[in-house]
Amino acid sequence: MDIKEKVEVIKAALIDKKAADINILDISEMTTIAEYFVIASGGSRLQIEALCDSVEEEMYKRNEPLKNREGRADGGWILLDYDDVIVHLFTEEMREFYDLDHTWRDAIKVE
Repeated sequence: MDIKEKVEVIKAALIDKKAADINILDISEMTTIAEYFVIASGGSRLQIEALCDSVEEEMYKRNEPLKNREGRADGGWILLDYDDVIVHLFTEEMREFYDLDHTWRDAIKVE
């Protein structure tokens, strides 16, 4: 699966579980840690876990290995590392606290 397909699968999995404020950033010109960040919010810790499960399940179905998982829903954030695509899932208050949207404001936003 190419990188743009990965992003689309992740986005669809998040939309399926009603993620809020999905922001896809092309960071390829800014860093070597990944090509894209996908940032999304959930209304509760339970929804964060559901978003995470949905992404993991859809990527597993497509034989896309999860390189690393950090954080916990009860902490208000989860990071899923799919090598060239990193998914950041937050409760609204943790998203404001970490403010990745602002930190990476110079990245190219993908529609």
